Amino acid sequence: MDRRSGRSEGRRRKWRGAALAGGMGLLAACERGPQSALHPAGRNAEAILDLTLILVAGGGVIFLFVMALAGYAVIARPERFPGSRAWIIGGGLVFPIVTLTALQVYEFAVARHLSDTGGVEPLRIEVTGYMWWWEVRYPDVRVEGGEVLRTANRLVIPAGRPVEVVVTAADVIHSFWVPSLGGKMDMIPGHENRLILVGERSGTYRGQCAEYCGAQHALMAFDVVVEPPDRFEEWLAAERRPAAEPEVPRQAAGRDAFLRAGCGSCHTVRGTSANGAAGPDLTHVGGRGALAAGTLPNTPEALAGWIAGAQHIKPENRMPSFPILGGDDLHAIAVWLESLK
Repeated sequence: MDRRSGRSEGRRRKWRGAALAGGMGLLAACERGPQSALHPAGRNAEAILDLTLILVAGGGVIFLFVMALAGYAVIARPERFPGSRAWIIGGGLVFPIVTLTALQVYEFAVARHLSDTGGVEPLRIEVTGYMWWWEVRYPDVRVEGGEVLRTANRLVIPAGRPVEVVVTAADVIHSFWVPSLGGKMDMIPGHENRLILVGERSGTYRGQCAEYCGAQHALMAFDVVVEPPDRFEEWLAAERRPAAEPEVPRQAAGRDAFLRAGCGSCHTVRGTSANGAAGPDLTHVGGRGALAAGTLPNTPEALAGWIAGAQHIKPENRMPSFPILGGDDLHAIAVWLESLK
């Protein structure tokens, strides 16, 4: 970044901070946490925040001006309005139309900028929304056997590189939204939409389904992990590998119990005979930050609880509960899954 662009960025940040502090004091309290549209971590999210502040300020100016005219018209004596027609046309028509047109033109310019990759080849990621979880595919990344790399409820992207997220839905309409990185995009069955994300600051950012999609809509979250380019390549190399062999007897017992219970008919664990496609790929489930699309922490205890009572924890999801599993098998399966980093 050169000195001039650095000064421009500094002024923009100062202006944004002043706007948040002065004109949006109530919203400023929300500028915390990994899911905040007021805490951008990428250029597209910053552009959307700037656009929001300008639109709110412009709309506020129009509202205050028109209300001031209306108040003056009520309070002032009639003789003070010799040209009332001019006041109505100028203040009630010309001023709002000119101001709103200028804001609309600016909005269109920002919208076009959001799809610009700056001539850089974007990383393509495909995300499919299900009731109520997210399947994530890296179509240009192949695992052993030549299949496309699949994961669930978690996107890992390189910092600074544009990412083209291609979204669709398998059942009902969902909406993909990572407030700290970009805008919303609807996910429609049988149709693909695209949006560009650019994560410029390393970290983990929370996304959420932003379209009501059923009883467990509120429990349909995901993580976007922004990694430096070298660490992203390390992550890709690790994800390409099949599940690690059990290191202790307890893990081996868990793998055998998992397969014996028929879990492999819905889930894939590469390196085993489990090759189901109805549910999330669990090859590296132990390395994810949460379970069941952000519903539970990723711990052996939570894993065991989810397997035994998925319908109690998240009713109507497509994962059946397995109360028939004995305590030893249940704990062993949880220990094995937690080891799959």
